[in-house]
Amino acid sequence: MTNSRLTKLMTFLQDSPDDSFILFAIAKEHEKLGAIREAFDYYEKLTGVDPDYVGTYYHLGKLHEEEEATAEALAVYQKGIEIAKKIKDQHALSELMNAKMNLEMEL
Repeated sequence: MTNSRLTKLMTFLQDSPDDSFILFAIAKEHEKLGAIREAFDYYEKLTGVDPDYVGTYYHLGKLHEEEEATAEALAVYQKGIEIAKKIKDQHALSELMNAKMNLEMEL
């Protein structure tokens, strides 16, 4: 499943295989295209390459929610909360805490 944007991003990735922004953009593009497995793969790769790229955790958690994988979503949100605290990103911390709380309230 490809489109011109994804093709360009994949080309950029060849030149910079561990670029956090490119990995994130590829994951989001796969998500938009409905290629959920590929989106998961790129989000997971990103958490390995750059665990402090805090935006990953919100989007990965939401993707788990969409797939009705509640335990996984909660674990991802919690990991993101820990990272946000570590890097002192109050905005990300707030978003992740709200996402986790909302999901917990649905249980």
